[in-house]
Amino acid sequence: MTTALSAEKVKTKLDENLASSVIQSFDNVLLVDTPSLPAILTFLKNTPGLDFDYLNDITAIDYWDYFELVYQLTSLTHNHKILVKIRIKGRENPEAPSIVSLYKGATYQEREIHDLMGINFIGHPSLKPLVLWEGFQGYPLRKDFTG
Repeated sequence: MTTALSAEKVKTKLDENLASSVIQSFDNVLLVDTPSLPAILTFLKNTPGLDFDYLNDITAIDYWDYFELVYQLTSLTHNHKILVKIRIKGRENPEAPSIVSLYKGATYQEREIHDLMGINFIGHPSLKPLVLWEGFQGYPLRKDFTG
């Protein structure tokens, strides 16, 4: 069984090695500053002892006042997991950095989130529709979608 790694221990390592952009840590969750996401995920993936080499999934949540992206990472080597969250303010043009260059499995997950929630992933190689057809108006998983 995969075990949850303490976010506080990971935050300590991040604080030692990066000008940490961890906003909050609790249980096995790190809430991080959006622009720092690629640097933090790179650290989590490449640091011996952490080795978060597998992206399970990315989930987007609409809290009306902000969007939240949740990245579930697993270390196949150490059999532990952690959640990394970012918050995106604003509904007009929500943006987050793409992590496709770090985790190839993010390609389709970011496209799906873009399709259904309207979040633009900066640096993504192709955000063409994955679930909806070309020209679909609106984002059906948003709370303000009237379809």
